Amino acid sequence: MAAAQGRLSDGAGGMDDAKEEDRNAAETAPLPFRAAVDGLRAARLRPDIEIDPTRPPQRLAPYSYALEAAVVADDEDLADGRLVLLHDPAGHDAWQGSFRLVTLVRAELEPEMATDPLLPEVCWSWLTGALQARGLSYGEASGTVTRASSHYFGGLAERPAASQIEIRASWTPREGLGGVPDTAAHLAGWCDLLCQIAGLPPVPPGDASVVTLPQRRGPQSR
Repeated sequence: MAAAQGRLSDGAGGMDDAKEEDRNAAETAPLPFRAAVDGLRAARLRPDIEIDPTRPPQRLAPYSYALEAAVVADDEDLADGRLVLLHDPAGHDAWQGSFRLVTLVRAELEPEMATDPLLPEVCWSWLTGALQARGLSYGEASGTVTRASSHYFGGLAERPAASQIEIRASWTPREGLGGVPDTAAHLAGWCDLLCQIAGLPPVPPGDASVVTLPQRRGPQSR
């Protein structure tokens, strides 16, 4: 995989304005959601991954929390993505549960990979394989894998053609003790996918170089 085209962001100036709202949401959110967010914050991740909380979507569920991440090597972004945790205490028929994880992952492709007809199926198997490799129980997985190419003309004709792969997916993490899913493990599995699409080798089990996500902000309400 080549470098990703840029960080995902949809309101960089809005986070400061949302701090007070985040603090209020942290105090009023249901305990299972607060515990699930704490799990995300406590996850131990590879140092290749730069990750931060970001503004979550506002209308998909009563409670939501989002993270934005990039795989960085030698100051170059190799892949980036966003993971959103949704929670509806009343449950959701389509989810078959009260929690849902939603993701977007993308990376540029090397020319020889861009022409592989099996690439979409392989990328989808990377997602399901990353979750299964960590022994995670989940259901109702769905999504799309999109391959796009850009060709440049006129004043941009000197640029080489570029191809990008994009995975959009969602799944329902099975709830454990107290109705709380193991969000730390799901985040770690998602980061495995991010590193795989970036072309990084897997980290051996028990690697001591993993780091903990900084605890910066509370959950965001609808």
